[in-house]
Amino acid sequence: MIIESFSTQDTFQFGKQIGEEAKPGDIICLDGDLGTGKTVFTQGVAAGLGITEPVSSPTFTIVQVYEEGRLPLYHFDVYRIADIEEMEEIGYDDYFFGKGLCLIEWSELISELLPKRVIRVRIEKDLDKGFDYRRIVYENISD
Repeated sequence: MIIESFSTQDTFQFGKQIGEEAKPGDIICLDGDLGTGKTVFTQGVAAGLGITEPVSSPTFTIVQVYEEGRLPLYHFDVYRIADIEEMEEIGYDDYFFGKGLCLIEWSELISELLPKRVIRVRIEKDLDKGFDYRRIVYENISD
């Protein structure tokens, strides 16, 4: 599915819809260049889960856990992972195979750790369509 977003509010609302539909154990792989709106999308997902606390990218902590919603949200930012063993040190499999929703920014950097069943979301800019335009590609991959 391809969603066209013309504002940060559009991106937020699509994320919120995804959060409202999320099930325990879902893993969302969120990719896109810097500044494409990954954090805005994630804030929407959190809102859809009923999380009201501020959500920001966990760039320096790798994972941020939000537990106040209807499902826990495990928000990963693996941009700064230098070695895949860092993921093992934080116990990634407890999150990936837990009862919450995992959202992983820059997931392509840890592709060898990802299970086969994931939801892939890629956010892309197209400046020809405007500064705020985003093309959001959503795929539910099960094999």
